[in-house]
Amino acid sequence: MTNETQVVLYAVAGSIATLTLNRPDKRNALNEAIIEQLKISLHKANDDSSIKAIIITGAGADFCSGADLSSLQKLSTASVEENAADARRLLELFVLIRKVRVPVVAAVRGRALAGGCGLATACDLVLASATARFGYPEVKIGFVPAMVTAILRRNLSEKRAFELLTRGVEIDARTAREFGLVNQVFADEDFDAAVNAYVLEFGKISRSALGLTKALLYQIDGLAFSEAVEAGLDANVIARMTEDCQKGIEAFLGKKSNSA
Repeated sequence: MTNETQVVLYAVAGSIATLTLNRPDKRNALNEAIIEQLKISLHKANDDSSIKAIIITGAGADFCSGADLSSLQKLSTASVEENAADARRLLELFVLIRKVRVPVVAAVRGRALAGGCGLATACDLVLASATARFGYPEVKIGFVPAMVTAILRRNLSEKRAFELLTRGVEIDARTAREFGLVNQVFADEDFDAAVNAYVLEFGKISRSALGLTKALLYQIDGLAFSEAVEAGLDANVIARMTEDCQKGIEAFLGKKSNSA
């Protein structure tokens, strides 16, 4: 399959895998093909033990404008079963992002709207260019940003989530950071370099530690405090038994003894 027919490009530089939505003429709008290729690419990166972080970004001016027109046109004539199957494809992508063992980082330039904003929100971290725009305009056409609500509600306060989901307005990158939707905002002219520098920091960290920390963080969402600390205990014990931790402790103790 050539790059011209690939709607998601997969590239690796060192310990970082970059997945690029490759429909710039359609503002990287989501369709069945792009969702399926994202899943395949995420599995590929997850299975590569050399990968310590994944970037999802968009080709061209925008990150992702949401569902494409042909997909939207099918909604009105599709059966309940067809609509459920279509929605489940996106649900599976959002869940997969959380199950991948390494951090998944959305690098957003331009617009991330509707399902595109949902894709960014579903990532573990969101890095935005200063002129990026975010929004959930679905309510304006009688639709609901439904599945991402579970993620958004965990990221934002209840009132911020309500405001963003029900007004259907776009917000800029700095407002999105104030809301808690975005982790970092970088200048447009330095965006690629700043994203690379930020994500490359994960290359210095144990992959097993990253995976255990990510899994624990999401596991405790629905747990009572006592259950959450018990889950932490389990993760603590597992971490102690990993090769990375044992080597790290050995190296740390070696430095201490040499400096004594």
